[in-house]
Amino acid sequence: MPRIIGVDIPGKKRLEISLRYIYGIGPTVATQICARLGLEPSMRADALTEADIGRLSAFVQSTYVVEGDLRRQVANDIKRLVGIHCYRGLRHRAGLPVNGQRTRTNARTRKGKRKTVAGKKKAPTAK
Repeated sequence: MPRIIGVDIPGKKRLEISLRYIYGIGPTVATQICARLGLEPSMRADALTEADIGRLSAFVQSTYVVEGDLRRQVANDIKRLVGIHCYRGLRHRAGLPVNGQRTRTNARTRKGKRKTVAGKKKAPTAK
């Protein structure tokens, strides 16, 4: 398993797939990285030499914001939104969907497990 920027990428997978295990690198960026460094995207990550791993690490760190820096940046962005009490910040604080999704149904991932609320009984009407 090659180690790039503190992340063990799977060696048995193709290079463009295994690069995606680094937080902040998706399909398009992984393909661009392979093209810029002249690496074959279909080669297995185990086939990388130490020199290739060094070039890859240096290139990714100098060109992209990834892993810990990106996580810190996202957390600071959310903290800023909560701090200025904007609508998106309030949604983050309440643990509800942020981008306008419906919440009457669905939204279980953000809202968590269902909590049953007991229904009120109707008072008997006097005749």
